[in-house]
Amino acid sequence: MAEVATSASSSANPSARSDQLLVVVDPAARRLDGESVRIAKDVLSAGAAHTKVCLPDGPEEFARALGRRGSRRPVVVGDDSALLRAVALLHRRRELAGCALSVVPVGSALGLARSLGLPTGAVAAARAVLDGAERRLDLLVDDSDGVVLGAVGIPPVPVPAREDADPGPGGGPAALRPWLRTCQSLVRTLASSRPARTAVAPGAAGPARLRVEVDGVTLVDLDQPVEAVTVMPGAGGVAVVEVRPLSVGAQASPLTASGRTVTVSGAHFRYRADAVVCGPVGTRTWVAREGAWGLTLPAG
Repeated sequence: MAEVATSASSSANPSARSDQLLVVVDPAARRLDGESVRIAKDVLSAGAAHTKVCLPDGPEEFARALGRRGSRRPVVVGDDSALLRAVALLHRRRELAGCALSVVPVGSALGLARSLGLPTGAVAAARAVLDGAERRLDLLVDDSDGVVLGAVGIPPVPVPAREDADPGPGGGPAALRPWLRTCQSLVRTLASSRPARTAVAPGAAGPARLRVEVDGVTLVDLDQPVEAVTVMPGAGGVAVVEVRPLSVGAQASPLTASGRTVTVSGAHFRYRADAVVCGPVGTRTWVAREGAWGLTLPAG
C-alpha cells in the first residue's frame, strides 16, 4: 500500500494560496534524487493551503492515487515517464479536458519536460506549480488510443548520447516549445530520455517503404524508400510531418506537410512515440487535438 502523508501550510503565511494539492511522487524519483523530492515537497507544502503527498510503490498505486484526487489539483513529481503515465491515465479516463496537470521534473530523463517549457530545478519547478498558469497544449492521439506529447519517430532509432545534462535543484532556463526546434533535434532529445520498453529489432534503422498520408493526401508512397518519418504536434491543432527520402549521392530534401490526420502504412514497422518504442504495426493513424491537455507553466 502506498504511504500517504498529509501536510498543511501555516496560517501565519499570508502568501499561501488556497490551492489544495495532491502531490504524487513517482517511485523512481524518490530512488534517484530523494533530495530534490524533499525540496519540492517542502516548497509545495509551504506555498499551498493544503498539500497531500502520496508515495506510490508502483504504477498501479500511482494510477489509484491519481484517480482518487477528488477536487485536489494533481502534481506529479517524476521524470518524463511519470509525466507520460499521468497524461495517458487521464486520457483513458477522459479527464484531460477538466484537469490541469502540474509537474515537478525529477530524475535523469527530462528531455520531454524541458521541451514543454518546464523548469527542471526542484525549487523553480515547485514555484511554477504554485505561481504559474495553466496552458492548454496540443497532443496526438493514435487509433489505439495512445497519446503523444512530443514526437513520433519512424524507425525508432536509438540515440546513445544525451544532448543535455540535468541542471539539478538549482535549475536552468526552460526550453522552447517543440515546434520551434527542428524535428530531428526533438526526436534526438526524446529518444535519449529513457530506455525503450521494446527492443529495437536488428536492422530496424534501415530504409523503409511506407505510405504517408496527411488529411488523405499522399505525401510519399511505397515506391519511394524513406530513411525517417517524424510526426509531432504543431500549433493550432495540426500535426507537423517530415519525411526524409532515401538519398543516393546528393542528399534529398525533406518533404514536409501539416494536417489534422496523419496515416502511415506499409510493411510492418516499429515507431517511437515520445520515448516508448511501439509496434510492429501495418498501419497507424494519428489525429492532432488542439488544447487537449492542460499543463501548469511558469507565468509569463
